[in-house]
Amino acid sequence: MNYGEIKSVDIANGIGVRVSLFVSGCRNKCQECFNPMTWSFKYGKKYTKETEDEIFSDLQKEYISGLTILGGEPFEPENQEEVLNLVKRVRHELPNKTIWIYSGFTFEEIIGEKPSRASLESAKQILTNIDILVDGRFEIAQKDLSLKFRGSRNQRIINVPKTLQNNSIVLSDLN
Repeated sequence: MNYGEIKSVDIANGIGVRVSLFVSGCRNKCQECFNPMTWSFKYGKKYTKETEDEIFSDLQKEYISGLTILGGEPFEPENQEEVLNLVKRVRHELPNKTIWIYSGFTFEEIIGEKPSRASLESAKQILTNIDILVDGRFEIAQKDLSLKFRGSRNQRIINVPKTLQNNSIVLSDLN
């Protein structure tokens, strides 16, 4: 997996001060995407053990609320193994930090309720280790700059643990 950027201090992509990892590679290619350079799987730098250690060093700071993973597309099949390893490590070593993931895939596509390339066993395991999923492709016709933590009205901020527990979508109170 490659990544385009790590923001060690980010207040735009989730609640609180966060560390954000922008992975590379996205086949969704939403019109007017704010990060089109990350569509290429070759964009940026190779994600390594040293990269992960850098993220963990930043996450251990007391004022950091958690990790946000976005891109590119974290649920592209090529990215899922590294994303899964990272979220499992965060959940295990830093259980008080929240984990957000932004995806152009909907929750239903990720779990396989609707067919998609994202629906792999590793995707389901990723979901069991995160707190919030902001799902859905950015749609220019539904663009709304007044929304918190998303760019278009079709996108949802999903409370993943409650959704998995209830076996139906539970939106965060941020919607």
